[in-house]
Amino acid sequence: MTTQTNLTASMGGPFTLPDTSMTVNRVGYGAMQLAGPHVFGPPRDMDAALAVLREAVAAGVNHIDTSDFYGPHVTNQIIKRALHPYPDGLVIVTKVGARRGEDKSWIPALSRQELIDGIHDNLRNLGVDKLDVVNLRVGGIEGPKEGSIEEPLTVLAELQRQGLIRHLGLSNVTPKQLADGQKIAPIVCIQNLYNVAHRSDDGFIDDLAKQGIAYMPFFPLGGFTPLQSSTLDDAAASLKATPMQVALAWLLHRSPNILLIPGTSSVAHLRENLAAANLHLPPETIAELDSIGNKPK
Repeated sequence: MTTQTNLTASMGGPFTLPDTSMTVNRVGYGAMQLAGPHVFGPPRDMDAALAVLREAVAAGVNHIDTSDFYGPHVTNQIIKRALHPYPDGLVIVTKVGARRGEDKSWIPALSRQELIDGIHDNLRNLGVDKLDVVNLRVGGIEGPKEGSIEEPLTVLAELQRQGLIRHLGLSNVTPKQLADGQKIAPIVCIQNLYNVAHRSDDGFIDDLAKQGIAYMPFFPLGGFTPLQSSTLDDAAASLKATPMQVALAWLLHRSPNILLIPGTSSVAHLRENLAAANLHLPPETIAELDSIGNKPK
């Protein structure tokens, strides 16, 4: 019999978001790829999209990352269709701070009204009366940019006090922006670009770990430019695993506050991603993988 304890262990172990009652398994699921090509419009195969979500939850995933600007609206509607009423313990983390243009572009949406509208879109399309965690997306895909986040985060803090949001996080931010944000509201998680080859947040992750704040790397497998490394390939071959499984296992080893949110629209690929939690990396392999991010570009 598969017990909840076994599921938790096979999902990378538990992590409790700081000063909350939310404990999630470290291996989660990122829903971005459930939408159509370029994260726009409906999926090519709706039944497959629904199956991936249901398989993930059945396997022990209890943390889903999403946003209502994926699609737009499509991804959240699929999550609702697949999983509502949501099982106890499922944590859905969403994002606001952007919108999609008709040309499929990603446009900042940080005004007061845009943020309010974004929260209500998420509530409606997920079918909930309160959002578990909302990340304020600040920078773009290219990375964080210094600048004040006071105005948009203050809006979200107001909506939190109104009871529409349980907890707040930040996406694409710098350490200074986090420190500034913490003067406005408690922050439970950070979502930035990070993987075995892109390591600019190394120090930031360590500082967050000391505070007990979760770090959820987006594009853990390289995103729109998949990871390519002979070192990664060699490690995978020696372990009889895929390069992507090794890259995910390395992230779990990197720091106990890292939560994984790899995305896929394929059940087979989902199973591969989840299996990475059980992949043991020998010390010499970890050292080799650590060197990838330290090599000159």
